Amino acid sequence: RMETDCNPMELPNNTGFEEDSDYRDFEGTDVKDMRLEAEAVVNDVLFAVSNMFVSKTLPCAEDVAYINVETRERNRYCLELTEAGLRVVAYDFDQTDDRLHTPYHETVYSLLDSLSPAYREVFGNALLQRLEALKKDSQS
Repeated sequence: RMETDCNPMELPNNTGFEEDSDYRDFEGTDVKDMRLEAEAVVNDVLFAVSNMFVSKTLPCAEDVAYINVETRERNRYCLELTEAGLRVVAYDFDQTDDRLHTPYHETVYSLLDSLSPAYREVFGNALLQRLEALKKDSQS
């Protein structure tokens, strides 16, 4: 069975997540590889979009997770995260459209850069501010 609804009771015993594991600290105990990766992706770029969160409706598994994102332009997307990268799978939260064949992006930055000019601007400005701060630090 490839997909699971992330119910920890259904996890096989050989997942490697022990009872005293650090993974317990994450929301509930329904954590698997791609869900952790998805949470990291969200935390990385949340500042540059209107809203972004890991889907609690769509099934997550060791090899796939879904992320909902709303750009600053108010466009909504559902993203699929796999080993191949990230791609848009629907134009709304918690949806997948099998007819949609969008390209994979290696990074969330690349994907959002292609979807949202406002993301590009906010992210670019944050980068410039960081560079300015580094420059000041090195001069003092």
